[in-house]
Amino acid sequence: MSLEDFAKEKLWPILVETVHAMVMYPHHKAYARKVILQEKPNITPQELAARLGMPLGEALVILYELEIEKRGVAGKQQK
Repeated sequence: MSLEDFAKEKLWPILVETVHAMVMYPHHKAYARKVILQEKPNITPQELAARLGMPLGEALVILYELEIEKRGVAGKQQK
């Protein structure tokens, strides 16, 4: 399943809410953005979860949100 497929599931909003409540979420997201995606832009959620020792659900949410951010920045640069 792609990240977009996961985001279409009816339980996705609950997963996102749960992940956002996790203490380490902002730190994991920042590290993924600044370090991991620079080294390996096509990292899978499973690889990210294993590398940072976090739940797979957190990795899914982080990668989905960073992909959306990247698309938003790319869209703004094209205008």
